[in-house]
Amino acid sequence: EIRIGYLRAYEPELALSVLDVAPRDEGVAGANVAIADNNTTGKFMGQAFALDVTEVKRDADVVQTFRDMVAKGDRYVLADISAEQLLSIADIGREHGVLIFNVGATDDILREEECRANVFHTAPSRTMLADGLAQYLIWKQWPRWVLLYGSHEGDRAFADALRRSAERFGGQILAEKEFKDTGTARRTDSGVVQIQRQIPVFMQDLPDHDVVLVADESEVFGTYVPFRTWIPRPVAGTAGLMPSAWHPASEQWGGTQIQNRFAKANGRRMLSKDMSAWTAVRILGEAATRTQSAEPEKIEAFIRADDFSIAAFKGQKLTFRTWNWQLRQPIFLGDTKSVVSTSPQEGFLHQVSELDTLGVDQPETRCVLQ
Repeated sequence: EIRIGYLRAYEPELALSVLDVAPRDEGVAGANVAIADNNTTGKFMGQAFALDVTEVKRDADVVQTFRDMVAKGDRYVLADISAEQLLSIADIGREHGVLIFNVGATDDILREEECRANVFHTAPSRTMLADGLAQYLIWKQWPRWVLLYGSHEGDRAFADALRRSAERFGGQILAEKEFKDTGTARRTDSGVVQIQRQIPVFMQDLPDHDVVLVADESEVFGTYVPFRTWIPRPVAGTAGLMPSAWHPASEQWGGTQIQNRFAKANGRRMLSKDMSAWTAVRILGEAATRTQSAEPEKIEAFIRADDFSIAAFKGQKLTFRTWNWQLRQPIFLGDTKSVVSTSPQEGFLHQVSELDTLGVDQPETRCVLQ
């Protein structure tokens, strides 16, 4: 038996739209589908995969919880926790020979200044998401942007990623405005008429532009921006055209197959975190199958090999960046209904892999693996 732990920080959250409330099993559902996929092959190899899910609160100290998982025999742990929580357990994992797969945190610091040799990232970073979006806007010849960002840490981090992408690909951020969270009850305190009057006035003094960029990971105002701008312009970022690791409407490259299997098992469509978790579990399944072994040392060596790749319904095989263990992957760009495009866009070239035009490249990295 190959035990895979899943450490998840979860508490119910209120989204601006009831349609955006995350499913209770987001991420875990994807891991379970991959466990079933692994066991389909594993039964012929004498291998059995099992998922051990442990849930904590979002601000909890996860160190003892992680130690308990290791004591139970979890040599591989999927982590859907904050960057701070992940860093608190990464070195403990290394001491015990545990591989951690980051399936949720997009923080670039985890891939850069605080990278760890035993932490693999199947979730894309903020810079990868921002670069994927920026490439499309430049390809469309919409280079003049204004940036609206929230007042929380995640909002500012994504705004920083968008500024970096603008500089990297030739976009111009003509003006910026911060939307402060005043602590209201969001949906219940904001009537449609009030929003209809407030948002346009908030944007009234912005210079002429092609696109409104929104950085609102905290779900305070971003959903209210499309169709309420002062001048008629498309919206992109955390609202409007959104970059993501996966899209529930994706059907290309065999996507229909995984979507149907996922929907049959869970009664809903697959989301980005489901795909990140599915990919992590499949990486372990592929390693166990190819090595015909359940020995952690052989599985780890296979994953770290230069020729490792994994198929994940994204049009090409995905590989790891060996300098920080970030999984190279296309970025989906879509609205609530459909996939609009996928990046990297045509014409954005790279000497190693076009996927390395998304996010921090090796010559830029500040990662020194420990």
